[in-house]
Amino acid sequence: MQPGLVQVVTGSGAELGSSIIESSDFLMFTGSTAVGRTVAAQAGERLIDCSMELGGKNALLVLDDADLEKAVGGAVRASFSNTGQLVHLDGAHLRARRDLGRLHGQVHGCDRGDEVCPRPSTTPATWAPWSPASRLETVVRHVEDAVSKGATVLAGGRARPDLGPFFHEPTILTDVDETMEVYAHETFGPLVSLYRVADEEEAIARANDSEYGLNFSVWTSDEARGYRVAARLEAGTVNVNDAYAAAWGSMDAPMGGMKASGMGRRHGEHGILKYTESQTIAIERLIPVGVPDGMNPKTYARVATLALRLAKRLPGVK
Repeated sequence: MQPGLVQVVTGSGAELGSSIIESSDFLMFTGSTAVGRTVAAQAGERLIDCSMELGGKNALLVLDDADLEKAVGGAVRASFSNTGQLVHLDGAHLRARRDLGRLHGQVHGCDRGDEVCPRPSTTPATWAPWSPASRLETVVRHVEDAVSKGATVLAGGRARPDLGPFFHEPTILTDVDETMEVYAHETFGPLVSLYRVADEEEAIARANDSEYGLNFSVWTSDEARGYRVAARLEAGTVNVNDAYAAAWGSMDAPMGGMKASGMGRRHGEHGILKYTESQTIAIERLIPVGVPDGMNPKTYARVATLALRLAKRLPGVK
């Protein structure tokens, strides 16, 4: 590897962000939508291109013909291993609320096994403390706001300082409506809300009724139906009968968000070419593109038009 090709600089965005942007000719950013807007504005001032993966409110649609056991298992993994936040349930599958509640008895913990992060043996599932206090504060605020406005806690619901400074129980809420902060805002924590919908059309409409469009999933026993529904969802990646790993693992396929969830793509051809600049070099040969010296412009126009018409008749020419 060429010396200096890869360099790592650690520090907070407030300390390093502006300096990195000022010294870059392309910027790839992963973070919140709010910070992404600031970064995009700074990049725009320098007229450098950028690509961003930003916030999400990842809808999980369980259709009326889905394998409920598979959907519930996928919802648990999506919601509490990769911070998914939203589940849409068809009216025929409301009992998934009860089934999702079984996670309350799961045993999770961190892998460090020290005094700050003990490995609980009898506690409910917990989320490892990888993020600062502000993330925990957001989860607590969203839960308290929702409960104060009538939401029901189906499982979890509490911070767990007895396990570590930033632990919070995986939490499931029902009876959530648009007046609650958790309904439309990104939590980025172990919190999921369940919603009842009348049919497939309402599920699609509610999933798309968001400023975010990062990663959605559709659960159904009919693969063709899943594809049709996925194609109508406004998200950069949509998985059918998987929460996120299928798209994430498709390394040759582009990934990225729609709407306020980002711009540009990573992975695949798009993910590599975005770091390059396109350049065109044209060499004129034989007949010049412009009017030849000594030819009347009108004559040239007639000749060029006839030549183009004849060329279009050749095989493979459009």
